[in-house]
Amino acid sequence: YLNWPEVCFRANAADLAAFRALVPRGSSVRRVTTDAAFLRALPRATHVVTWHFRREWYARAPRLRVVATPAAGRELVSTEAPAGVRVHFGGFHGAVISESVLAFVLAWTHGFFHARHLPLWPRLRLADAVDRDLAGSRAVILGYGRIGHAIGSRLAACGVTVFGYSRHLGISPKALDRELRRADWLIVSLPSDTGTDALVDADFLAKLPPRCVLVNIGRGNCIDEGALLAALKGGRLAGAYLDVFRHEPTVLAKVDCRSRRGEADLARLPASKCPWNLIRMPHASAYSPTYLRQAFQELKSDGCL
Repeated sequence: YLNWPEVCFRANAADLAAFRALVPRGSSVRRVTTDAAFLRALPRATHVVTWHFRREWYARAPRLRVVATPAAGRELVSTEAPAGVRVHFGGFHGAVISESVLAFVLAWTHGFFHARHLPLWPRLRLADAVDRDLAGSRAVILGYGRIGHAIGSRLAACGVTVFGYSRHLGISPKALDRELRRADWLIVSLPSDTGTDALVDADFLAKLPPRCVLVNIGRGNCIDEGALLAALKGGRLAGAYLDVFRHEPTVLAKVDCRSRRGEADLARLPASKCPWNLIRMPHASAYSPTYLRQAFQELKSDGCL
């Protein structure tokens, strides 16, 4: 049940053919496109590949052994599964997301974004704006899991000194603060469900040097968007690339995406009011024409099929 508006996240004929080639011979593969059809199919299902699965649906699937989602985030699939049911989340995203991060930092270091708001001539003004090389710069990666490691590997291959931070690594707050104060890039790759809400707030941003550029490809809840906007407009931060936002509309989750009064909402900030150094993307860092085929191959490799 992979019915999502974005083309690369919606199973097409080639994706289905690739999936059928991976399942054991004699297996029955059924594709559905609505909740109603999905619920009708559940009683006979042993394996489910879907974007969303509610807790109450487990009771409808007595034969179920595997619930798998391509997504890395835990927001749409309930992990409260009965004994004997394996719940699998995608872990293959690092390769494509790290390409997205590398594309941005290369574009920034070569002045591609600066050129949008500077006159074409004299070109000296653009040359003044290009203030760093990628090689020799320093990156702090918050959330050094599989995606964070993949980003770090891409950057390190380009000569970037990488400092990866995870609460499981035993790194002291003092050591993290020291790295933040000399960072050229702060790359955030954090989930939303591990106490990360508003982690990157005004006090956190104040530890970064003015030349630093923030990149968030994790979840939007961890950034205080008002503090970030103030830092960008006040020249206390060189720039930011946001692929995710605190108030991000979702297709399947019935959530209230309206911001509270007085709270910044960078996902809906009109372009006319958006500072030039805030680069926004619509949760697109994992877009790939082979996205689902990568997900299916991982299911095979991990023993889920």
